[in-house]
Amino acid sequence: MPDAPDDGALERLRRALHGLERVVVAFSGGADSSLLAFVAHTTLGPRRVTCVTAVSPSLAPEELDDCRALASEWGLSHLERASAELEDPAYARNGTDRCYHCKSSLMDVLEPLAAERGARFPLVEAGLTKHEVRHLSRRLGLRTWDKPAAACLASRVPYGTPVALSTLRAVAAAESALRAMGFRQLRVRHYGELARVELDEADLDVALARREEVVAALHAAGYRYVTLDLEGFRSGNLNGRPVTPVGRRGGA
Repeated sequence: MPDAPDDGALERLRRALHGLERVVVAFSGGADSSLLAFVAHTTLGPRRVTCVTAVSPSLAPEELDDCRALASEWGLSHLERASAELEDPAYARNGTDRCYHCKSSLMDVLEPLAAERGARFPLVEAGLTKHEVRHLSRRLGLRTWDKPAAACLASRVPYGTPVALSTLRAVAAAESALRAMGFRQLRVRHYGELARVELDEADLDVALARREEVVAALHAAGYRYVTLDLEGFRSGNLNGRPVTPVGRRGGA
């Protein structure tokens, strides 16, 4: 990661947190929420900070495991709460407003734990850019500094294709298998019986060399057809693209 001038990003974030009596952090284990959880914990103390992970089929199993591991490593006060976005027809329809309904479900989980209604966004209040989040995380020694972004599993399905539990399970199984093979930055885009695999460009040759393993892993996850996207990984490349039949879903 290229160096960035230290313009007091850590102090800006701490100032945004000071004065808050008790804090509930929506903790997904990604770079942003991990930095916020760590700095809130070290600034306000464990008795004033509760990190909450919303658990649902749209959360990859590895992400939940990592949330638990990070909480243990850093001594965070960590809770898991089930969220029910799949039970919301507006979410399950998988329109372009899916993320709004997902966030609403998250707030339903967090509100009973919060001292008052409303939300604060300390990273935004501190004016931290994505680059600063990762730079500061690295400076603090957080292993999440270079963690690949991991949007919810529903983002693998084209907009307009309904989100179903069976689909989320297929995507989760396929991506888990590829990670177990050593691929780090990836997406398995779901089109019914067809899976379109996106990997870092540097990993394309590796995937082709291990073609039989990749195909077997995705067949085991329930896909009949397996394709490798030669353009490589592109976060958000399904956004705004409703797709006609071959399958299901869309997003990040």
